[in-house]
Amino acid sequence: MTHDRVPGRRSFLRAVGVGAAVVGFDAEARAWATEGSVESSGAGAAAGSGAAADTLAEALPPLDGKLLTDPAALAPYADDFGHLVTGRTPRAVLLPGSVADIRALIRYCGPRRIEVAPRGQGHQCFGQAQAAAGVVVDMGTLAAIRVDPAARTVEVQAGAVWSAVLDACLVHGLTPPVFTDYIELSVGGTLSAGGLGGAAQRYGAQVDTAVELDVVTGTGELVTCSPTRHPELFDMARSGLGQVGVITRAVLKLVPARSRVRKYTLTYSDVAALTAAQRRAVRDGRFDWLEGAAAALPTGGWQYQLEGAVYYDSTAPDDHALIGDLGFQGTPEVAEFDYRGFVDDLAPAIAYLKSTGEWYDPHPWYDMLLPDSDTDAYVTATMAGLGAADIGASGVILLYPIPRARLRAPLLRAPEGELVFLFAILRTAAPDSGAESADAMQAANRALYVEAQAFGGTIYPVDSIPMTAGDWRVQYGDQWAAFRAAKRRFDPHGILTPGQGIFR
Repeated sequence: MTHDRVPGRRSFLRAVGVGAAVVGFDAEARAWATEGSVESSGAGAAAGSGAAADTLAEALPPLDGKLLTDPAALAPYADDFGHLVTGRTPRAVLLPGSVADIRALIRYCGPRRIEVAPRGQGHQCFGQAQAAAGVVVDMGTLAAIRVDPAARTVEVQAGAVWSAVLDACLVHGLTPPVFTDYIELSVGGTLSAGGLGGAAQRYGAQVDTAVELDVVTGTGELVTCSPTRHPELFDMARSGLGQVGVITRAVLKLVPARSRVRKYTLTYSDVAALTAAQRRAVRDGRFDWLEGAAAALPTGGWQYQLEGAVYYDSTAPDDHALIGDLGFQGTPEVAEFDYRGFVDDLAPAIAYLKSTGEWYDPHPWYDMLLPDSDTDAYVTATMAGLGAADIGASGVILLYPIPRARLRAPLLRAPEGELVFLFAILRTAAPDSGAESADAMQAANRALYVEAQAFGGTIYPVDSIPMTAGDWRVQYGDQWAAFRAAKRRFDPHGILTPGQGIFR
């Protein structure tokens, strides 16, 4: 895969739904100028369109893709999966035909202070990939995948979704070691955040499996970086929330894929019993995949579940040897999957939610990484104050441990200690309750965050927690100075990914 594909013939971008070609950005009007608008300007009437074009600071460079400027085409980019932050309509959306398009656009936008935000699948919950009056770069057009079986790596453009990467790798008997629970997310999107899932307890986050990245910085420079080549950019781009550059390509480690998966669901009556079993399991590494969840009981209160899975080919694991000492209640639930079916086991539930429309409801999510020492008390108290209505009809609560040493990307912030716990309250607000329900859930998230921050908890940044500038400084702790310096160095115009709100 070449890093900078250039077709044989370039052309100016043509606005979808608008016949006139976009030729530049009118700094005074803060709007894209088209052939039609230039020709109808006073300068155009006096001296022709060429003279009018000269009134622009610089003509838009020729690119390979499409620049969307029609209001109907822009509308979807003013929203996201969270449906909480709306109205941040960009002035344009780039569908890049090549990485060169992204470079040229950023070089053009930087001196003009036009903000630029990359967007993968739009699965953010709080406007993180929005750019009001700026340009959103839809990365979905850059989705090439190439597997190197000998090196056990896969080279992926950032717009590719993980399900496609999985399918390409399985052809060679290989797989990425870590998947998020939902695999229709873009590679660039999860590498910008971190990418946690049940296999993180063994391999770390998805960013920890990256061995090389291509990043277009805020000056339009394309830089290939790795632990030994431009390591500062490598460290600041992984889990960097798009602040120092746009990830356009990644080389990721692969591992052999097993054909079968045996999954165990064990039940516990309280948080402490669940986490005690999880600690035992994660420390001896008996599971290839380990998570945990809470489910509302019909009579009120909560039931807790350990979910653990073992990958294998021909010989199934010994159930008693594997789970007999984990102190669960009742009869364990044991399920068999083929490997791909297990990785994508949310697909039927998501298809159902889409069919009912619940998938499109507001999602005020709360995601925190908690220090082991405070997890039991904090989660127990939090759950005591929650009812089923507080998470919504399709809401989910997750709780599972990850060894701190596995999380090696400097900007994927996690508390100190041997173990951290991911605690996620993935709320769904009922649309017929209006903004009030979503607002109440966000206020609850904020209160929970403040409490967790006080004992060292850090956000896993895919949530919808309102954050202040001070909160971000606390979040990044001893990495704040390095992160801020990298922002100034690699994005000197301060145009990249403004929706995160980190450097306000």
